[in-house]
Amino acid sequence: MKTKRIDVFLLPALLGETDLSGGVAVVIDVLRATTTITHAIAHKADCVMPMLSVDEAKQAGAKNPAALLGGERGGQKIDGFDLGNSPAEYPENTVRGKQILFTTTNGTKAMQACRAAQDIYIAAFVNLTAVCNQLADCPHIFVVCAGTEGEITREDVLLAGAIVDHLEAGAADPLQLNDQAQIAADAWLEAKTGLTTTSLAGRLKQSRGGRNVLRLGQDNDIDIAATLDKFDVVPKLNTQSWEIRDSRNPTP
Repeated sequence: MKTKRIDVFLLPALLGETDLSGGVAVVIDVLRATTTITHAIAHKADCVMPMLSVDEAKQAGAKNPAALLGGERGGQKIDGFDLGNSPAEYPENTVRGKQILFTTTNGTKAMQACRAAQDIYIAAFVNLTAVCNQLADCPHIFVVCAGTEGEITREDVLLAGAIVDHLEAGAADPLQLNDQAQIAADAWLEAKTGLTTTSLAGRLKQSRGGRNVLRLGQDNDIDIAATLDKFDVVPKLNTQSWEIRDSRNPTP
């Protein structure tokens, strides 16, 4: 049996010429895109459609007036959009049955960078175990961290490490890891001693991404993002339709 391999990339730019075809990609943007998307899918949104630019989202919205526009630039809700990038803005009574046209500074770019992968999953601390269960039988996994404006961020590194740690614990044989996977796993092993939502939130607040969110006065978003296993959903990005749905109910 072929040895299971996990390659972590702490920024999309570090993918370089990596061939993702045939592998499974996992996109991480803990603060806040992948946390927000997971909330939207868990709260019964029809789908989330990631858009690279504000103009692309607005053009798609003009063709589909029933859709909600969501996302941020500079951490702030975009002028004219229905929703920002706070998971608290995506309760079921707002998003149920809705298509959401979604664009963020870092997360949606990371998704685009993974387009050649066989499957793309969306991961956050709020669905950590569900994602790892989905990945249990995948032979080659690429974990791609969005980072913040081209810089590595601690919150994404910690989640990448948590995924590696979880999959290592469930593996019959040692996994093949690249150096970035080892770095992430080491960071998580140090953080998980006596781990609570409060202690994890404290670590996230010290990260670059966390400091940005605190500057916006959205401290609660960090507490939400640090809640482990709130949902048993695995958002999956269909590389053909470019729509994110629950992997267990991928078609409308």
